[in-house]
Amino acid sequence: MYKKMIVFLDGKPLPVIIRNYTKQDYAGMIALQQESFPPPYPEELLWNEEQLAKHLDHFPAGALCVETEGRIIGSMTGLIVNLDDYGHSHTWETITDNGYIRNHNPEGDTLYVADLCVSPAFRKAGIGKWLMQSMYETVVFLNLKRLLGAGRMPGYHIHAESLTPKQYLEKAVLGELRDPVLTFLLRCGRMPIGVASNYLDDEESLGNAALMEWRNPFLEQPEA
Repeated sequence: MYKKMIVFLDGKPLPVIIRNYTKQDYAGMIALQQESFPPPYPEELLWNEEQLAKHLDHFPAGALCVETEGRIIGSMTGLIVNLDDYGHSHTWETITDNGYIRNHNPEGDTLYVADLCVSPAFRKAGIGKWLMQSMYETVVFLNLKRLLGAGRMPGYHIHAESLTPKQYLEKAVLGELRDPVLTFLLRCGRMPIGVASNYLDDEESLGNAALMEWRNPFLEQPEA
């Protein structure tokens, strides 16, 4: 994938390129991760060069980045799986092979999102939405059934004493509370299909994540 476009940051046009990342981008990708996921996010969950190399070995079409003026300001990584092999009770480590995606299955039906991050300085420019749109295009191009991924619930720890993870997700869907990740995914067209417990070692989410799906509209059948 390679596309040039203009986004707007604080009302000013910003030329960007969305493309597949390469070996030359490793340092920029790792710097982006460090900037995007500061503590208490576990440092061991940030990409390393070996993982990035495996992404390119197994599924380069699912390795996307956003560049402006030679700087990597966003990235998104996915792999193809057969959802029936994992169901809805999987963990991040299981379904992404601890981030190495050696379990990528070219014959699968689902593009699974392993990671999405955007530099904090550029989050008001719609970079995350354009990455998501680009991955939707990949789903359509490869004739897959869906895009699926689990969204962190970073606001959940604030409400944990009064709400279950499922109730928290329901309130986010109804707009009764705003979660920075879940609300973003809803605005991108993702739909919730459940909650995964013990999905990721994430203090803010207390280990929970919302499974959020986007179905290929060219394969989707209307309900009877």
